[in-house]
Amino acid sequence: MTIKVGSIVSHAGGLEWGVGKVLEVTAAKVTIHFSDGKDRKIAASHYSALQPAAADCYVPPSAAAPVVKSLRSSKPAKKKK
Repeated sequence: MTIKVGSIVSHAGGLEWGVGKVLEVTAAKVTIHFSDGKDRKIAASHYSALQPAAADCYVPPSAAAPVVKSLRSSKPAKKKK
């Protein structure tokens, strides 16, 4: 398999990651953005674990969905003696 920027792939050892899109390719590694929302760097020695995947299987994270952080409940201030 030829790995190039824009290719849609899956990783045989990381099926729970989902399908990914290749973002960067160097002689030593490839950077892939997977459907689980994480970018992963795969070493050239592990390229054989990458398999082509159907383009319609890749679901990029929605840019419109804002990240909502949970608010911490405020603790009452300690009384000074």
